[in-house]
Formats: sequence, structure tokens, C-alpha cells
Amino acid sequence: MKPTPSNGMAITRVRKDGAPEAGTRPLDMGIIRRLFSYTQAHRSLRNWLTVLVIVRSIQLPALAWAIGAVINGPITRGDVAGTLLGAAGFAALSAFTHLTLCYRQRLGMLIGERVVYDLRLRLFEHLLRMPMSFYHKTKLGRIISRMTSDVEAVRVGVQDVFFVTCVNGGQMAVAAGLMLWVDGRLFAVVAIMAPVTWTLNRIFRRRMSEASRAVQESFSRVTATLAESVSGIRVTQSFVRQEINADIFRDLVTDHSRYNLDVARTSGTFMPLLELSSQFVTAALLLVAGFVMLRFHDPMPVGALIQFFFLTTVFFNGLQNLGRLYNNAMASMAGAERVFRLLDLAPEWEDDPGARELPPVKGRVECRHVTFGYDPRRPVLLDVNFVAEPGQTVALVGHTGSGKSSLINLISKFYLANAGDILLDGLSIRDVQGDSLHRQMALIHQQNFLFTGTVMDNIRLGKPEATAADIVDAARRLDCLDIIEALPQGFQTEVGERGASLSLGQRQLVCFVRALLADPKILILDEATSSIDTLTEVRIQKALSQLLKGRTCFVIAHRLSTVRNADQVIVLDRGRIAERGTHNELLAKRGLYSNLYRQFARLGLGGARTPSPPAPARK
Repeated sequence: MKPTPSNGMAITRVRKDGAPEAGTRPLDMGIIRRLFSYTQAHRSLRNWLTVLVIVRSIQLPALAWAIGAVINGPITRGDVAGTLLGAAGFAALSAFTHLTLCYRQRLGMLIGERVVYDLRLRLFEHLLRMPMSFYHKTKLGRIISRMTSDVEAVRVGVQDVFFVTCVNGGQMAVAAGLMLWVDGRLFAVVAIMAPVTWTLNRIFRRRMSEASRAVQESFSRVTATLAESVSGIRVTQSFVRQEINADIFRDLVTDHSRYNLDVARTSGTFMPLLELSSQFVTAALLLVAGFVMLRFHDPMPVGALIQFFFLTTVFFNGLQNLGRLYNNAMASMAGAERVFRLLDLAPEWEDDPGARELPPVKGRVECRHVTFGYDPRRPVLLDVNFVAEPGQTVALVGHTGSGKSSLINLISKFYLANAGDILLDGLSIRDVQGDSLHRQMALIHQQNFLFTGTVMDNIRLGKPEATAADIVDAARRLDCLDIIEALPQGFQTEVGERGASLSLGQRQLVCFVRALLADPKILILDEATSSIDTLTEVRIQKALSQLLKGRTCFVIAHRLSTVRNADQVIVLDRGRIAERGTHNELLAKRGLYSNLYRQFARLGLGGARTPSPPAPARK
């Protein structure tokens, strides 16, 4: 496994940048093609939009051409009827142009929304397949940023930048052809000035690209820090860190503002230069037209001259629009790079292609020479061997960092061992599908988690097909029905975000009922009674004994009463099994476990919460 790097908490300055930035390529045709491939599922919509883009590309140059045609034609001849007819035709063309614009924008927004819809679904499905190691290494804010600001940048790129760029590029091409047809000499002036404008674009676009990527990255840092700060607000206030954290966040916001100002400065220099270059073109055209007409006595029809200037306006307006779109294109490119980087991030491990559905198990769990480290060079478990027979309760005891939670993660197949194997009823955990294993397993963590919804909704997660009567019966068997019914709306009480409307003990009880309802063959209690007061714990001890019957149970606890009746106590020390046996056997050995137990007993912690090493098993 790869090492888990420090992500930098909201209250530290460990890592401001987080993920590495993408390259500085202004435009990547590979990314553009990949992004455009998401429109393949909406071919009909895309094809109609393409038709409207082509029509729209012709319409504005056609309007400029029509003005000159009416002036040179019926107006020059004094034809009133022809003038009225020409004006009516121009008005009709204008109305058609407006109608085309409305439908092009509408279809553009539709296809943008559908691409974003597909992209968000793929991202979410990809995130659900990622192993626990990914979430240990990646800040929540960065994941949220990919799903929000980065995907929104992609939306702008699809529905606005791409198709509007095609419209403006088409308008420029049509206008250039018509200008060449009207007067080649004047068009030569435009052709000379076009490379100047292109050079300006080349000079500034790399700076705009780098600045846009910096803005996206800085926004991701702000989002990540905000998410961590809100999640850890209790710790922040408990340690009076408000001012310190505010200063750190202020630095991040200042950086973000500086990057945005850099984009604004670059754009503010780029756009006026484009505007100025178009004005120089107009001045040059007037100079050349006047010189030709005065020097060579080659009068140019007024209508043709007006026609040419209108076409020039269309041409350079398109060029300026492309300049304005370039900023959005860079933001869209940066967003697309980051989204695809996440989509292309392969899980560190997946179920083997030949992995099969785990049949109903009896619950025998065997660890054979298991060695594991989040960084393989720094193992946290070394050559662990033990067998848990069906129906046994195994207590895992050890100092903080001894490997208890890591062992639980391996049994749950959240990680895979670097060496050795774990067998379930004789089947290697590597050869079974993780989902089928989890359907026969229940975990109750110290950091209990409830989803937004009602108490009943959260309990039903353990068995989606369960009826309300089944849920009430599970709570009754666990001897906590009266506690749940005492809530404001009983089982229909909204738990709030992350269960915020319930006390720690109430949340833990909901998790216990959920596990009982799931009826697993393997049950894992990771500090599961740490949030329950002593009186409540006494109430559920008898119910827990019923819950554990017929199930293989692994218990990590810092209360002696939770592990006292374990069939087997495994004492871990620095990743190795230091001792194993029953409570009485380990006391008789007068080793590490006995010393810990006697220390806690002298302190009067026999049934209370102990420091990091939990207490023993059966008397």
C-alpha cells in the first residue's frame, strides 16, 4: 500500500497546495476530445445544435452583407418599393437570427446540463468504488470541489465556450470570404493585422492558462479548509483556536484573491489590446480606402464601403469574443483536467476479476502470517496469526498504535494485507467479493455515523426490506425501545446532519439496533460503547450478550466490562501478538496484560473507561 501523506488540517499549515497542479498546456486536444465524447450519448441534441451553430455563423455576416446590398441597390436607384422590400427582408433575416440565437442557447444549456449530469454520476460511482486508503489521503473539500466548482467549469466549457467559439470562428471565416469578395485590397489590410492580433493572443494565453489553474487550485484549498473547519468546529472552540484558524483561512482567501487579481490583470491587459488593435484596423482601412480613391481615382461605391466596414466589425467582434472566451476556456480546461485526473485515478486495489460471491458463512476467521503497513516500508502489523472460531468473541487489546484498528480494517477488507492471508470459513478474503462479505458483517465504530433522515431510516440501512414492526422488535430486544420512543417524534425523529440532533449515546444505540437488525455472522465493535454512559451500558450488556450469540465478534474497547467475557483476548504490541488467552490465563502469566489490568484496578478503573490499552477478558 502507498503511504498516507499528511493532508494538512484546517488548523495547520502543512500543505497549502494539496494535490499537484496540472501542466501548463493552454489547450489539450486530448481533453477536448474526451470531453466532447460525453455528447455522444446525446447525438440528436448535439447534431441539431451543430446545425444551429452553422446557421448562426452565416447569419451575422449575411446581415452585414444585406445592409450594403440594400444601399447599393434600391437606395442608390431611388427605388422606394425596392427599399421597403429590402428593409422588410433585412427585418425578417434579423428576426430569424434572433430565433436561431434563442434556440442555440437553449440547446447549448440542455447539452451542457446533460453532460454535467453524466459526469457527476460517473464521478460519484467512481468515488464509491475507491478504497478506504483514498479517503484517508484525500481531503473532503477537494472531493467536493471536484463535484462542484470543477464540474461547473466543465459545464461552461461545453455549453458556452465550445459552441460559441465555433459560432465566432464560423462568423470570422464567412466575413473574411465576403470581405475578399468585396475588395481584395482592403482585405489585405485585415489580413496583415490578423497575425498581430494572433501574436497578442499567443503572448497572453500561457499566462492566462497558468493564472486560471492557480485560481482553481486555490479555490480547492479554500473549500477543503472550510469543510475541515466546519467539521472540527467543536475542537476549534474547545481549544480557543478561532483567531488562529481565522488567520490561516485569511491567508488562504488572500492567496485566492491574489490569483483572481492576477487573472483580472492579465485579462485587463489582453482585452484592451485586442480592442485597440481593431481600432487600428479601422483607421488603416480608412487610410487605404481614401488613398485608393484619391490617388487612383477609383471610386468605391458607398454601399460597398459600408458593407466592408460592417463585415470588418463582424470579423473583429468575433476575434474579441474569442479573446473573452479564452479566459473561460482556461478555467474549463483546468476543471476538466482535475475531473479527469480523479476519474483516471485507479483504486490501489480492487476485487480480483475472478472473485466470487461469499456463500453464507459460519464465522470462522483465521489470520495466517499477516503483515500489513499503510506504507509497506513501515509495517504496523507483523506476522499476525490467530483463529476465531464461529461464535467466539475476540477482544483486541493494546496501546494506541499497536495495530488493533488496522487488523479490523483487514478483516473487513477495507485494505489488503501486504503479506499473508485472512480466511473466512477457509476461503481467502482475496477470492471473495467485498460487497458479499460486508452483507454478512456489521461494524459499529467509535465515531458513529448517521445519515440525514429519521431514526427509522438509519436503522433500516442494516436491512432495507425490514418493516417498521421488525425495527421496533429489534429495539425491544436490545432493551432501548423506551429510549427511542422518548425522542421528540420517536422513530420518526430527524437525526440531523451526521446525527447532530441526538446525543452521543442515542446515536450509538441507533447503530446497535441497526447492527442487530442486519443479523450479521461477523460483528465488529470498535470502541462501540465509548459513547454510552455507565447506566446505559449496564442496560444493554444483557442485550449485547444476545446479539453476540451465534456470531463471531471482534471487540476493541477501553472498558473492562466490554471485554471481560471474551473467549479470547489478543494483546498487540508494536504490531505483533504479545500475548493471547482468556482473561484468567493472561492474569496468571503476569505479563503485559496482567500489568495493565492491575494498574487499572489500583486506579479503580475496573468498570470504567481506561486509557489507551483496554482491559481484560473473562474472570
